[in-house]
Amino acid sequence: MVRPQKDRMVAFNPEISYFKPRGIPMIDLAEVRLTVDEREAIRLSDWLGLSHEEAGRRMGVSRATFGRIVQRARKKVADALINGKAINIEGGNYRVVTQLRIFRCQNCDHRWEAPPGTGRPADCPGCGQNDFHRVAE
Repeated sequence: MVRPQKDRMVAFNPEISYFKPRGIPMIDLAEVRLTVDEREAIRLSDWLGLSHEEAGRRMGVSRATFGRIVQRARKKVADALINGKAINIEGGNYRVVTQLRIFRCQNCDHRWEAPPGTGRPADCPGCGQNDFHRVAE
């Protein structure tokens, strides 16, 4: 009997879950399925530049398990890019962990936190501008 997979911790779960090549009708597209935990692995490793050990710790898995997750994810993304397939992000064994989101203003360098599930802030509380982005802890 196979041991059940434990849930991976996902700290970032945007509402966007589908990408497709421009100019090709949906009916003509093949698609690859990227799981939510695989997307999180790509975010931690490739976007944030974390080591496999640190990224695995954040997801609640071993370094080796994280390596396998990110390798599968990269292969699927490469298949979609090279072969013109759509990417459907859904499913997997994951649990969204609630944590504060940290933003940084490009204008005044002000940093602030916002709870998850509240949407994107309207403007920077320091200067009132809309030129800010989310940063890692």
